[in-house]
Amino acid sequence: MTLFKICGLLDVDSAVIARECAASFLGFVFVPGVRRELSVEQVARIVSDYRRLCGSGGPFLVGLFANQSTEFVNSAIEGCGLDFAQLCGDEPADYYEKISARVIKQVKIPIEGDFQNTVSDTVRKVDSVLDSGSIPLLDRLDRGHLGGTGKSFDWNVAASLPNDWEFILAGGLNPINVSDAIASTRPWAVDVSTGVETLGLKDPSKIKAFSEAVLTS
Repeated sequence: MTLFKICGLLDVDSAVIARECAASFLGFVFVPGVRRELSVEQVARIVSDYRRLCGSGGPFLVGLFANQSTEFVNSAIEGCGLDFAQLCGDEPADYYEKISARVIKQVKIPIEGDFQNTVSDTVRKVDSVLDSGSIPLLDRLDRGHLGGTGKSFDWNVAASLPNDWEFILAGGLNPINVSDAIASTRPWAVDVSTGVETLGLKDPSKIKAFSEAVLTS
């Protein structure tokens, strides 16, 4: 069964709905300057309210970071009870070892250039992430953005990875196309944020539709 993450959560109600819809991961953004950025204090309050309503267990909690100090990342992990740190910047492999939670590392896929070169470069990067004991997340490269643009890349790149490699597929997924994405790429998990929003806010009906599409794929 393909797992899925609802990312860019901003409130406890959306977190509860995602849990009720069988999400495996809940994502909170700590990256400065992006639309869904939250402070450690805000996420800690959301998680506290979420635990009060839902109890322990349930989806893993993921914090998204980019080129931030390990001290800040570890402080957020401890303060918010995070299970994973998703790294969206240019963090080197030796950075992962200093993080006090399991790491998800974003691998950015360009949409321009030679396809075979893109595949070779992606295989190399994904292999390096897996060798470190971390989980690769494939997302579209958009110059000047750290992800979260709601745009996809060529899924044939992901489909070219070895069948036994576990990775998370992100970028432009929504309730309509996620079944095709899963069939095409065989990911371990899929990640969505913009694709379950209406006017920039998480939409419960879209979260439910995305969940149903993933669980029936």
